[in-house]
Amino acid sequence: MSEVTYAPSELRRARYAVAAVFAVHGAVTGSFATRVPWIQDHASVGAGQLGFALAFTAFGAACAMPLASRITHRFGSRAALRGLLVLWTLALVLPSLAPTMLTLCLAMFVYGATAGMADVAMNALGVEVEQRLDKSIMSGLHGMWSAGALIGSAGGTLAAHLGTDARLHHALAAAALTLLGLLACRWVLDLRPTAEEEAPPRFTLPPRSALLIGAVGFCAVFAEGASLDWSAVYLEDHLGTSAGLAAACTTGFMLTMAVARLVGDAVVNRFGAVRTVRTGGVLAAAGGLLIVVADHPAVAMGGFAMMGLGIAVVVPLCFAAAGHSGPNPSQAIAGVATITYTSGLIAPSLIGGVAQASSLMVSFGVVTVLAFGLVLFAGVLRAGERTSVKAGTPDAAVPGPRF
Repeated sequence: MSEVTYAPSELRRARYAVAAVFAVHGAVTGSFATRVPWIQDHASVGAGQLGFALAFTAFGAACAMPLASRITHRFGSRAALRGLLVLWTLALVLPSLAPTMLTLCLAMFVYGATAGMADVAMNALGVEVEQRLDKSIMSGLHGMWSAGALIGSAGGTLAAHLGTDARLHHALAAAALTLLGLLACRWVLDLRPTAEEEAPPRFTLPPRSALLIGAVGFCAVFAEGASLDWSAVYLEDHLGTSAGLAAACTTGFMLTMAVARLVGDAVVNRFGAVRTVRTGGVLAAAGGLLIVVADHPAVAMGGFAMMGLGIAVVVPLCFAAAGHSGPNPSQAIAGVATITYTSGLIAPSLIGGVAQASSLMVSFGVVTVLAFGLVLFAGVLRAGERTSVKAGTPDAAVPGPRF
């Protein structure tokens, strides 16, 4: 990308604009997730068929994410993000319109493809703003995504409680979020490639650096997916709690992650990405051990809270490190995103398979081992270190390249 000098006020405005885009993206996800039971009934599919259809979300994202960097190269960062975000917000209406299993699979493929491309474009722009500000902001951006998801979930919960048809709910939500997304995109950075910069290929294997960084993200997203989908089941089935208390554990986990991400940038700016992730890995692994040995719901809930705190900033830092690791941030981010999406897809089913063969306690033993992997492999995130880390500390690093 061409190097353009921006005034501090322009960079601050661009930061807030990208944060708003992250919130809009998260709100779409939250709006969809709360109406899945309605969509299942409308399409007349069973639990197994629904799981198969939902897998097309990750499949669509994995297929389409490599295209995001080429679209950004062709149209510039602002126009590309605007177009991809609009496609994503409008795709919210598709699943609720699907009357059959086949149409639901097609809808979820498009839903996932547009989600993945918008995800890559907004993370790449977030990295660009972070570089110019020369301080960590990616954790806060992902915190805004979590906040948006919670808001979207709240709206969906209200709509479901009122018995509102999901087609109407999603049409209204899509219209509102499209307008908010277009407004936010007016102030993001408008970066364009230099004349001699070649267009990235349509499809390519992720670079080696993205594979290593993606492996760290895999560990974190696996723990996140397992906790989100199985924490309530763990408390209700393994510890015999009420359904309400079990659901509160899942909500608490989501809130813990959102708050940790919103305040995580201050920690990263002070201690660096590597130290932060290593400490988070220790905290997450300790939380996993509490979950495994818990004989009381309060102990397990404390373990899930520790797990959320420990993994909250890992994925944002993985995207930041990917964007700093080579000459094409969008391509590297697409590679990391593909790996993390895959982790999020396989985590719930693998936890269920291990539980079926042994127990949920053993399943979360696996999660604990992967969480400890953050401690062992955090060093690959050194590419994302900021220059604001105090010189002379073990995690201090040379500034990332400017794109």
